Parts: sequence; structure tokens; C-alpha cells
Amino acid sequence: MAKDRVAVVAGGSAGVGRAVVSALLDKGYKVAVCARGEERLAAMREEIGAERLLATSVDVADAAAMEGFAKEVVETLGVPSVWVNSAMLTAFSPFREMPPEEFEQIVAATFMGQVNGTRAALRVMERGRIVNIGSGLAYRPVPFQSAYCAAKHAINGFTGSIASELMREKSGVSLALVQLPAVNTPQFTWARNRMKKKPQPAPPIYTPELAAKAVMKAAEGDAREIFVGKSVMQLVFGTMVLPAWLDKKLAEDGVETQKSDEAEPGDREDNLETPAEHPATADGRFGDRASSDGWIVDADLARKVVFFGVPALAFLLGLVIG
Repeated sequence: MAKDRVAVVAGGSAGVGRAVVSALLDKGYKVAVCARGEERLAAMREEIGAERLLATSVDVADAAAMEGFAKEVVETLGVPSVWVNSAMLTAFSPFREMPPEEFEQIVAATFMGQVNGTRAALRVMERGRIVNIGSGLAYRPVPFQSAYCAAKHAINGFTGSIASELMREKSGVSLALVQLPAVNTPQFTWARNRMKKKPQPAPPIYTPELAAKAVMKAAEGDAREIFVGKSVMQLVFGTMVLPAWLDKKLAEDGVETQKSDEAEPGDREDNLETPAEHPATADGRFGDRASSDGWIVDADLARKVVFFGVPALAFLLGLVIG
């Protein structure tokens, strides 16, 4: 194991990002984390120690602050070889009821946060991998999460464009994109919500540790895109074949699958404008329903199997039957 490997996790104080921090530490990396919430960052410093962790309060939507953070990482820990962009915001809300500034704030954190993180990473990295965190909702959007779905769609286009630029330059840095399913994270406790019921991850639900395992595969491998969980495969290929049917299906029950059985108090605080009070943990409140077993698939390989392997298998089966 190489010594003094350095990694960065933007949005690493809770949820998937926090699980990725643990996975990187287990692999022997020194890790730099940025997030808005100073209390969670302080708890991580105390738990992990300054020798292995740099934890800085930064809003990923602030491009200048992210570049300053990247310089701090180099000065404190060294040049990173892995950079993971994991910060996000969302709101469960009909689009008509969402103020423009709320939509923009979600896009600023979820999409522009990855843009700013990628730019900051490329300013300081010499070689290695930048991993952007996407979602199955980048391929098949759902109602009541218009801003989040828009941001995740944008991440796909942005990542593909920059990946090609880096190939053209023969850069030592490459990009990977990890498309996640519904994960049991604290976002369902602190996201802004205009539904009458508390939000939940639309089943099937997976653990943050499975997501972190996929991120590590992307960080230390060469796949350009990774699908996590069977549900992501269904969303991606289903929307290619039956987009109109899925539109109608989600119109009927796409909102209901995001609702839990618990009533939502009207005065609950959320994390849209300021960080929510919550421990620096990866898991949310649906651990009893979350699975740690799930597919982690090279997306390009999956596409080849679906579009070439299945027709070839059908042809061979026809020959056998004939």
C-alpha cells in the first residue's frame, strides 16, 4: 500500500460522502473533507485526528472558496490523487410551489458544486481520478424533485464533456461517474419537504456503504461510468425502451413511492439554507430496510451486454430451437 496517498471528499460530513471518507481511510488515504456544517466537521476531526483528516467548512457552490480549499489540501496533506464530488441538496416539492431561489440553490449545490469541485481538483491534481456522484434519476426523472433531477442530468453532460477534454490533452487525470440508486442517508430527514408525509427513499433502498464501495471501484479503477443497484439498471434501460409508459407510471405512483407512512410536521427545519443539526454519520433512519448487497456494474459493459449480448443470445437460442 502506497504511503501518504491523499483524497478529497466534497460533501463528506454525512450520507454517501461520509461513507466514502471511511472507505478511503480504511484504504490508507489521508482525507480532506469539505462541507458547510462546522459542527459535523469538528466531530470528525475529534474522531479521526488531524494526522489523517483535514476538515474545512466550505460551501461547494462558491467557486473561489473551493479553489482556496484545494490549495489548503495541497499545503496541509499533499497533492490528491482522488477527488470525490458528493455534495447535494434537494427538496420534495411540486415545481409550481418551488420559489426560483430554492430551485437555483439546489442546482448550485448539486450541479455547480461538482463543477466547482472538478475545476478546483484540476488546478492541483497531477494524476489520478475525479469521481462525480450521479443518480439513476439522471436518466429517469421523478416528480417532486425537479431541481435535483435537473442537476443530476447536467452532471452527466458536464462529466462527459470534461472527460473528453482530458483525453484530448492526454492528462494524467481522468473522470468517472457513479450513478446511485435510493440510498439510506440523512437527506430524507433534513431535506425541504412540501408533502404531507415524511419523505423516504423510493424502494429498493441500499446502504451508504454499498455506494462507497462503488465509488472506491471508480476511484481505483478505469471505468468511465458505474451503475449501482438493479434499480438503476431498470431506470436507465427502461427509459430507453419505454419512456412514455414510464412517464405515465410515475405520474400515477412516482410521488407515492417517495412518501413514508409518517406525517410531516409543518414546522420541521431543513438544510436548504443552513446546515441541519445531525451527527457526522452516513446512515439515515431506514437502516432496517436498506440492503448492503447490490450490483456494481461497469455501465459500458452493461450496455454492450444489453444491446449485443441479448440479441446474440436470442439468435443462438433460435438456432438451437430450430
